[in-house]
Order: sequence, then C-alpha cells, then structure tokens
Amino acid sequence: MARVDGRPTLRQAFVPQPVVGVSAEALRSYVEGADPTTGRPFMQEVIEGLTSPLGEEDMRGLSFDRSIPRLLEPDTEENLQRLFLENRWTDFLPIVLPTEERVEEMLRGTSHDPDEIVGRLRPTSFREYCEFTVEKVAVNAVMAGARPEYLPVLLAMAASGVTARSSSTTSFAGGAIVNGPIRREIGMNTGIGAMGPYGHANTTIGRAWSLLCQNLQGGSVPGETYMGSQGNPLNISFAFAESEEASPWEPLHVSRGFDADASTVTVFMGGWYVIFGTGVRAHWEEHFRHALLGCEPLLTPILVLDPLVARAFVERGFESKGKLRARLAQLATMTAAEYWDNQHAQTLIRPLAEAGVEPYASRLQAPPEQEIEVFLPENIEIVVTGGETQPTWRIVAGEPNRRPLKTVSIDDWR
Repeated sequence: MARVDGRPTLRQAFVPQPVVGVSAEALRSYVEGADPTTGRPFMQEVIEGLTSPLGEEDMRGLSFDRSIPRLLEPDTEENLQRLFLENRWTDFLPIVLPTEERVEEMLRGTSHDPDEIVGRLRPTSFREYCEFTVEKVAVNAVMAGARPEYLPVLLAMAASGVTARSSSTTSFAGGAIVNGPIRREIGMNTGIGAMGPYGHANTTIGRAWSLLCQNLQGGSVPGETYMGSQGNPLNISFAFAESEEASPWEPLHVSRGFDADASTVTVFMGGWYVIFGTGVRAHWEEHFRHALLGCEPLLTPILVLDPLVARAFVERGFESKGKLRARLAQLATMTAAEYWDNQHAQTLIRPLAEAGVEPYASRLQAPPEQEIEVFLPENIEIVVTGGETQPTWRIVAGEPNRRPLKTVSIDDWR
C-alpha cells in the first residue's frame, strides 16, 4: 500500500483488528501492547519508524507491476478454467472463456470504441485507481455469460465508479436497479422471482458487475483487499429491475430526475442487511417501525415492495411515494441515547455532528431520553417489483444516508 500510494519507503506499524465494537480499554491495550506482525512494543515501532534512517531492506522492491496480458497462450478448456481460478479472475464458479471471437461479438452491443476509457475503480479506499476500457468490461461480461444487448447496462454500472466488491469490514455488496425501456428490450424479469435467479439478464448482469469490479479495480482478496468479516452472498449477483407497469407510483428513475422513456441503472454499495415482511395489515405502522429500527442508522433503507403492497398503501391514502416516505420517517424513532449507542453512529456520524452538520448536530444535542427520527424522508427509497403472488416487502441496505444512491444513464452507452 505504501508503494501504490507513491511513498514506497513509508514506515509501518500495525494494531490488531477489529477496531469497531471494541471497548476503549481494549483499544488502548492495542496501543500499549505489541505490534502483531513483529511482536515488538507498538509504540517502540512508531518511535523507530519516525526516527531511524532508511536501511537496505527499506529500499528493496520499490517497483509495482500492475500489467495484465491482453491475451493468454492457447490451452485446453480445463487448463484455462484452472488458470483463471488460480489467478482469482473468477468468482470461483465456472466461466465462459473470453475468446477473441466472443469478446468481439459482445462489443457489438455498444457503439463505443473498445479502447475508450469507461471509468476508474480501486480495491480499497487507500489504493490507487485503475482505469479500464470498454473491451475490458466486455471481457468480464463474456465471462459471466451475459449477452451483447446487456453490455450498455454493464458499461453504465462500471462508469458509475461504485464498486460491487467493497473492501469494507462490514461485508457490503453492490446492488443495481434497472429502469426504463431497456428492461423489456433485454427481457429482465420483473415478475415472479424478480430478485432471484429466475432471469438470465438479471442474474448475468449482476454477476458480470461483480466480476468486472473484482478484476478491474485491482483485486478482491480476503485479508488483503477484501476485509468483510462474514462476507455477503449478494456479492455473486445483486441486480433487478423495477416493475414500472404494475406500480401505482412514478418509477425510481423518474423520481430521481430522469424522463420516463430514459433507460437508467441505479447503483449502490449496500446489501448489508435484508429485512422481510408481509402485507399492510391493521398494525402495519408498528411492523414497519420495528423493521426500520432494525436497519443501521448509517444506511439508506430501500423498500422493495410487491405491487400488491404498493397498491395497498395507495388504498390507505398514500397516493405518492413522498407521502409514504414522510410517514415512514415519522415512525422510525428511537431515543437519542439508543441512537448514539450504535457503533457506526459513534464512529462515522458523530464526527459530522460535532462539525455542525445537520441533522446530526441536532441529534447530538438532544437529551438522552428524547425520541429522534432516525431517517430523513429523502433518505428512504421505494421500488416496486414482484409477481403479485403474495403481498411481500423487504428492506435492503443502500448507501450511507449522507450520500445519495447513484443513477446513471444506460442510453449514453448504447
């Protein structure tokens, strides 16, 4: 990391993990204890790192080669599958080998030049960005089993700069919601099983996004560039489309400022939690209050409603998403003491509060027993999808609520 940050001689000292959820006494013991990599006192390592001159060992291995060959030597299917597996170029599932012919066919899905730069990604917050081209996105699309007509969707997702393979210790996954005419053009499933492995476009688009992020950002290796403690099965594939025709409200991309006939994809680094429920019954407000309070206050709750649930809300007087958002925000309250007892509220939200950023500053000033609204209405997203076999709903973790989800034009990449 010191090399890729342009400071190859940077001295290093380490403290153990985790640091989240650990008592102040335990954290102090890290500092007053031993460096886990050397066994020497941690503070002694810090002092020597700041004062000792560079030695011969410090000057070794200052180069950092990130080049990857465009073509591999011909070999058998079995050997090439093994090679991709050993180099961690896969998600440990079999892939479609990206031959020149297959990649060329995939590139027919866009009018953009194969050498055009699509965007930049990086494996962790502290490493350098890696640029990648249209062709490299196409390679990963082939590997995932996608079709050429899906390529504009993948290029838009890749151009967003949002990774599906976050290095966060909290095991995030990347999620994507597709809107507009392209859903029907490429046959995305918005009915029964819309969020499951029951649509070729849905599944392969999600898998291709995960693969391209892993391969084009510079890796996703546990203990090195991936630190999610438990991991997340949604890292394999997490993409679905909104059932706009069955929704009583405007679709997601329209509420985010796009024309109804535009094709877009909304991407987010979330998937941290998924909470499931059924119906809008007599005590629906209590049910949703409990569900929302089960969400991390740091993250945007994305409500994914079956059309039956959406229409039931309309029957209860919520003729617009805005009205429903406002009511849900009113329901999701907890005491200030409980809110600030959350580890992520302490480590990631409290610094904003102390800097005077609202609404966090006001929450910090509230008496411990005062009830506060955990989410602002604009921090609650609502999407409609499903096959109307049961009035089910779920809440999925989205981006941290201090930054919005990102919606990108697919039409720009046709």
